[in-house]
Amino acid sequence: MAQQTIQTMELESSDKWEAQMRKGCLEMAVLASLWNGRLYGLEILRVLERDSSLVLAEGTVYPILNRLRAEGLLQSQWVEAEAGHPRKYYELTPGGRDRATRMAETWVQFSAGLGRLIEPMLAARNANNNRHNNVEQTV
Repeated sequence: MAQQTIQTMELESSDKWEAQMRKGCLEMAVLASLWNGRLYGLEILRVLERDSSLVLAEGTVYPILNRLRAEGLLQSQWVEAEAGHPRKYYELTPGGRDRATRMAETWVQFSAGLGRLIEPMLAARNANNNRHNNVEQTV
């Protein structure tokens, strides 16, 4: 029973770090999704899922959009749809484009440095996997 509790805690801890990592990238991802032009909320969700495998609930993205709009990084406009209800479209302001660009530059530098740091770990894991596979093949 105690072992199961420890494993559950380890799994929850593992999930938390991944969730935190994704959460830290959401603002940049939302800004990037709007780089090519204005989109309404569900389109933003679809772009994020299609282009980055970020699957978000509407309840996650709309508070981010509202905060970015309040910060002057986005502007929004209600547009009447030919069929159905009006949609709120979001687009980057010049300040939003500047922030998105700076975030992207920072991300590239950060991820490259982190990539160099973790490269030996992944190389060691791959070497161990190859040795393990070679042993299985010879048995």
